[in-house]
Amino acid sequence: MKIWDVTVVGEVFADHVLSGFESWPKPGEEVVTDRYTREVGGGAAITACGLSRLGRSVNLVAVIGATDDGWFEQRLGEFGVGALGLRKVDGHTGITISVSTAADRSFFTHAGANRRLAEELHKPDALAQLMQARHVHFAMPLDRVLATKLLTALAAAGCTSSLDVGFQPQWLRDAANLNTCREVDYLLPNEKEAALLCGSDAPEEFFAFARNARLRGCALKLGARGAMSLERETVRSVAAPPVAAIDPTGAGDAFDAGFIDALLDDAGVEERLRRACICGALSTRCAGALAGLPERAELWKVYETTYGS
Repeated sequence: MKIWDVTVVGEVFADHVLSGFESWPKPGEEVVTDRYTREVGGGAAITACGLSRLGRSVNLVAVIGATDDGWFEQRLGEFGVGALGLRKVDGHTGITISVSTAADRSFFTHAGANRRLAEELHKPDALAQLMQARHVHFAMPLDRVLATKLLTALAAAGCTSSLDVGFQPQWLRDAANLNTCREVDYLLPNEKEAALLCGSDAPEEFFAFARNARLRGCALKLGARGAMSLERETVRSVAAPPVAAIDPTGAGDAFDAGFIDALLDDAGVEERLRRACICGALSTRCAGALAGLPERAELWKVYETTYGS
């Protein structure tokens, strides 16, 4: 029985976000900002909150330190995200310090309890929980053994799947993980991640690689330039809506939310990309990854303004 539209699986963090810097400091220098936000972070949490903002029923499967459960459940609850999948363990929740300019950002991270995630996902009750969703999104680098176990069972249960591993050079360069890329329904890399997969930063080279690798479906995030997609041997591209970006943290994860939301509506390829680009662009309007996530009414308003009805 499907009781969720989407279950999102992956690492979560307590994010400390500093933004508004005009430039990066040189070694030994200091730059100062008044913009600071503490927020629930990690690709899984951002995508889950983005989907919930769009009206989807969402469960988040992740691992946190037991002492942080109150704050996480409260904050996720404010977005309507189900916390039944949060697994509490001894130790510290992961922490990320995000430092950004208008053009780019960098992260400093302590993995914390996230190192227990694969162990938790190997437990029998984890798979049963995932199978309760129409779609399962993995915001993590799935190890090959776990991927084989989960993706095979989810496909048999009628669940579609998507994967955004994030910037994980070792995983992306490992040929063994190409089978995982083939087994998910949709792979969602950005330009840097795609380059690690195919050995080139040219989009056409990535899509040539995707064809040769027989990937089922993939969307390539191009930031402010929009996105491209390969599906059924056809490459399509769309432009992103213009936005005054304040903090790009989590924009790719918000993109994933818009893409999956459209996928659940059986939308066509171009509409999936457009809705994804809108969600990604609007998420950059505020400091932190969650405050700028759009609700459905705003999504459609921007859609009509940017692309027409």
